[in-house]
Order: sequence, then C-alpha cells, then structure tokens
Amino acid sequence: MTGIIDQRLEELAIDLPPATPPAANYIPYVVSGTLVYISGQLPMVQGKIACRGRVGDDITVEEAADAARHCAINIVSQIKAACDGDLDRVVRCVKIGGFVNATEKFEDHPQVINGASDLMVDIFGDAGRHSRFAVGAASLPFNAAVEIDAIFEIST
Repeated sequence: MTGIIDQRLEELAIDLPPATPPAANYIPYVVSGTLVYISGQLPMVQGKIACRGRVGDDITVEEAADAARHCAINIVSQIKAACDGDLDRVVRCVKIGGFVNATEKFEDHPQVINGASDLMVDIFGDAGRHSRFAVGAASLPFNAAVEIDAIFEIST
C-alpha cells in the first residue's frame, strides 16, 4: 500500500534515491524521542555532487537553488529511512539549516535555500513549513555549492 506522501512524491515525479551513507565519522540521522536530526546533505545525484563551486562566482542563484532542491530530496530519503520507509509518520519539518558556498559579496542566500524550503512544502504541505537559517560559507565539503541539514518531528 502506498502512503499519502509517497503518492505526492509520485505526483511530483520525484524518485527518492537510497539514503546516502555518511562521508566521515558520523551517522546520517539521530532519532531522539519524536525528533529526527538529519545530518547535512549535499546535492548528491546518482552518487556524485551535482553542483560544485561558489555562488556569485561560478554558479548562479538558480543553479544553487536547484542544488538545494537536490539536498532536500536527499533529506527526504534520510527521513524515510528514519521512519522505516513510512513517510506518513512525518508530523512536520521543524527546521532546516542552509549553508551556501558563496563569495563574500553574495547576499541572496535565502533565495538559494528556497530551493529546499519550497520542496518541503510541495511534498508535505503545511507540515513542510519550517523555521530555517540560510548563511554563506567560505567553502563547503567537496566544493559543494550547498549543504542543508534538517530537524523533523515524527509519530511513533
């Protein structure tokens, strides 16, 4: 039986990849009570970083927002793993934190992270509305354009 959120993903033509394993000494998510803390996700597509470089230098806001969307898809893959495959257990996306690999003069960090925020709302509806931060960074792992973490509330 397909859940409501799985049906929504199908309507949006989103095929979730398997949850990405960690790239270092950490775990991809931690469940504590009804909260799930998702480790930072990079814009991985088919095992490779889809968007590398610095926004404001060699990457446009639109390219970076698309990278943020890929990060959000990977976040949803992690929350699905944390919920034993049942995305209908998601009560809400509580918060996302967005890091943008940007030049020091770049100021449109919120527009970049909207790529992830918009997707959360598209997938989860009102339960996808969240608090967040969007900040610039001098560099990110593997020269990724964006890295995003998240906190979700789930039912038990």
